Formats: sequence, C-alpha cells, structure tokens
Amino acid sequence: MKRTFLALCLLGTALLAAPVYADDKVDPAIVKLQHDWAHANYQIPDAQQEAALKTLSEEAHQVSAANPGAAEPMIWEAIILSTYAKAKGGLGALKLAEKSRDLLLAAEKINPNALNGSIYTSLGSLYYKVPGWPIGFGDKKKAREYLEKALQLNPTGIDPNYFYADFLSGQGEYAKAVEYYKKALAAPARPGREDADAGRRQDVEEGLKAAEKKR
Repeated sequence: MKRTFLALCLLGTALLAAPVYADDKVDPAIVKLQHDWAHANYQIPDAQQEAALKTLSEEAHQVSAANPGAAEPMIWEAIILSTYAKAKGGLGALKLAEKSRDLLLAAEKINPNALNGSIYTSLGSLYYKVPGWPIGFGDKKKAREYLEKALQLNPTGIDPNYFYADFLSGQGEYAKAVEYYKKALAAPARPGREDADAGRRQDVEEGLKAAEKKR
C-alpha cells in the first residue's frame, strides 16, 4: 500500500513563478516558502524529507491562515502538502493529497489565474499521480484537461510543459512527450527561483531521456 501511495509524487514539484499580488507583508513569507520547499525537495536527503516537509507544511498553513482571501498562500500550502505526501507514503499520503486538492479548488474560486495559472498545473499533476477509484480520486481525463488549461495560461513555462510531458509519457504518448520536454528545457529562467529551476531542469532532462528511448 505504501508503494502505491508513493506514486503521489509531484504536485509539490509544481513550482511556479514569483508571487504577484498586492500585500507586501505576504511576499516575503511566500518567497521563504518557495526557497525552503526547493531545499527540502531537491537538497535534503530522502530520510530527512518527511520531517522537514511536515514542519514546512505547518508554516505554510500559518501563512495561509494569516492571509485569508489570498490565493497564492493557499497554492503554496497545497504544493508543500503534496510534496509531504510523496515523502510520507501510505494512507496518510492520500489524506494529504486530498487536502492539497481542496486548497487548490478553493484558490481557484478566489483567483484562477494566480501564479500564472499554476493552480491547473498542480491539479493536473495530482489527478494523474493519485490512484483512481476506489482507492483515490485520480482521473486521467481530468488531469489532461487541467494540464492543457495550464498551458493555455502559461505556454512557455517550465512547469506546465514538464508536467504535461510527464503525463503524456505516462500515457505512452512518447513522441508528443518529447516535444513538451524540449519546450520545458527552452523555458525562460525565473528570476529568484534559480534553486527550483535547477532541480526542475534535472527532472526534465531525465524525463526527456527516458521518453526518447521509448518513442
């Protein structure tokens, strides 16, 4: 069962552009969450990730609670929860994934375009990584719809292109996946997000190499 839920991977890796909203008090908190997430996801040894992400998820919730009505903190809380699910595994991972999904859906009602449409990148990645019924809420059709909507909003972004490519590869659509992996590699750098970009590009390169062997 734990192995099944280790497949809940990657919403937490759905990193997004720098926050764009009015409250200057929120910005530093979001920036800190972004960098702490990148450190936990890409730099901390696997054995230490669960504890680090549990602490970070609690910090993210405090930021969300302190800024009701703001979509961006909710999105980042969702991202961190899904990465925590990846590290935790087991039935507890599904509960974290469900909470992540619910936060994203709530954020969508506030501002569907927040963080360059990253709500849809994150929802798409959840829906294709989480097991389907009767175990979980995973749904490949919904995943495709969300990921394609994310690309409409942010066609050159590294994350929407990467996650769509990863989804396509998982569906056996390797030639199309290669196309989107290459678009992800060509994505513009995100100022202030160098740590996340470095980790994401490694993900892209690994995915591209695997898809090219199978197409």
